[in-house]
Amino acid sequence: MTKTIEANELRTKRDAQQALLRLCDPLRPYYSEGRAGLHLADTGAKYEDGIARMEAFARPLWGLVPLAAGGGETDLWDAYAEGFRNGTNPAHAEYWGTTGDTDQRFVEMAAIGLALLLTPDRIWAPLDEQERTQLAAWLDQINRHDMPQNNWRFFIVLVNLGLKKVGAPYGEAAMNQALAFIDECYLGDGWYADGKTEQRDYYIAFAMHYYALVYAGVMAGEDPERCKRFKERARLFAQDFIYWFAEDGSALPFGRSLTYRFAQSAFWGALAFAGVEAFEWGVIKGLALRNLDWWLKQPIYTKEGLLTIGYAYPNMHMAEEYNAQGSPYWALKAFLPLALDDGHPFWTAEAKPLPKLNARAVQPHPHMAVCRKDGHVAAFTAGQYAAFEPVAASAKYEKFAYSNLFGFSVSNGGLGLAQGAFDSMLAFSEEDDYYRGRRQCEAYRVEEQAIYARWRAWRDVEVETWLLPGLPWHVRVHRVRTGRGLFAAEGGFAIPRAELRPALAGEGEELGRDRIMLKQSGLASGIVNLLGEREALNIEAMPNTNLLHRRTGIPTLKGYLPPGEHWLAAAVFGGKMAEMAAEDGWVNLPSVLVKPDSIVIQYGDDSGSGRSSWSIAIGT
Repeated sequence: MTKTIEANELRTKRDAQQALLRLCDPLRPYYSEGRAGLHLADTGAKYEDGIARMEAFARPLWGLVPLAAGGGETDLWDAYAEGFRNGTNPAHAEYWGTTGDTDQRFVEMAAIGLALLLTPDRIWAPLDEQERTQLAAWLDQINRHDMPQNNWRFFIVLVNLGLKKVGAPYGEAAMNQALAFIDECYLGDGWYADGKTEQRDYYIAFAMHYYALVYAGVMAGEDPERCKRFKERARLFAQDFIYWFAEDGSALPFGRSLTYRFAQSAFWGALAFAGVEAFEWGVIKGLALRNLDWWLKQPIYTKEGLLTIGYAYPNMHMAEEYNAQGSPYWALKAFLPLALDDGHPFWTAEAKPLPKLNARAVQPHPHMAVCRKDGHVAAFTAGQYAAFEPVAASAKYEKFAYSNLFGFSVSNGGLGLAQGAFDSMLAFSEEDDYYRGRRQCEAYRVEEQAIYARWRAWRDVEVETWLLPGLPWHVRVHRVRTGRGLFAAEGGFAIPRAELRPALAGEGEELGRDRIMLKQSGLASGIVNLLGEREALNIEAMPNTNLLHRRTGIPTLKGYLPPGEHWLAAAVFGGKMAEMAAEDGWVNLPSVLVKPDSIVIQYGDDSGSGRSSWSIAIGT
């Protein structure tokens, strides 16, 4: 049985300090004899085990460094002083080794750079002259190897800022080149690209902006113009990013590296570190602490209290190839505000709820429209192509919708709909029960009224998709041109399956020929066929496919498409059971009419002002 670390409603700096210590204290038995590594589990990553142990040593520094910088204490620093001595000593058995190009150890060097920058008294002062030389020489390797053209360039900046801080030789030219590259990644409106990729995910918040705000927080006197740019970009980004968070502190599960969990809210703490009041301080504090508190209450720990790989529960299935045993401790970046003085307005302000936000926010850079209603946050997307193909990239970037209540699912096999777990997706099978969904779009548009995407399942199977975003109902329309016979299956939101307990009032399955609604644990998920010939099914997905819920059902429409052109449409419900009752069940459903030049969608009752109509132009 997993252990949930006791969490309270975080309000004060002391609360946050205690939360960090509760996360770090269980690590104590796992430090190696020379204290330069931690062996937390026997999972594997693409890099060797020795590097994984070094990663597990370094990542807690993202929280321990701010703790010390802000006056907090822990005796773990004795272990870290010894670890730095031995890990950077070529003659020691636990030496961290010589790096190569694109080396995982460069990622972990960034935390060491932060430690030199903010707490040199903890890791530099305890070393003698030879040990300092060895540490500086080991870190300097980052200046002499090829690096990925993405957020990794900021690791060069943090390492060299740290070396500069302690008076060690540093790579000024390498740092300036890295900063110039970061500027090339800026897209406008507060958004960066994480290198030459379409991906606009949490890396923009917990990497690009986070490191930029650390830089702005310490370099304002030496590099005021760049710091000013970094701060203004962050201020703009905050206006979009706030829409990704719900009132209860949960946030959108979307994209890769989700095992970093409460790194989701690291951006808000970094704003405080750099003194960027993008919203009033109470709002920023509330965003940061509610997200952290939400995560601390989830069953994401081993019985010993170690963070696990997974999302809302331990789950290796959704992990990336670069997620090792210590990787989840990158989440401790959320504790950066601990570096602030007790009197900083972030800590003295009373945490406030979210400000009034629009029900819908179109965000062109991540190719999505974010809708909000009664604690439900859902992003409706045109898809993002992940060129380097992280694990289950199509599930993490190409689904029609992502939700803080329903999560999303990652296929654990290609045979059948239960393995495929195609929630919020249209998937096709060439009559052999092997299904595939959207992987890359050829064209897309994100507009206020609708989201359009053109994509292919095979070279001779072209799909045009129109999404009409909304909550609790949204509408999907597809034009499928296929040169082969196909089964088509379209899933709604995945919902928790019934547990072995008496059903609560209103729970259960409502199934009709062309519609299905599943109600469980206070949630309701349904799908209704509006165009085409399709039957409704409850697909019991394989366990551990969904990021939020261990066992799920997916309301699904399935039909056969012979070669030719076909129009499909569905109304999809996702929300709380109480909303389903308020929506009068199946009474006021949207309707879809396809005309030669437009798609007409109507929704509401026939009493006059209560009926809405939208017309979407056909054509690319």
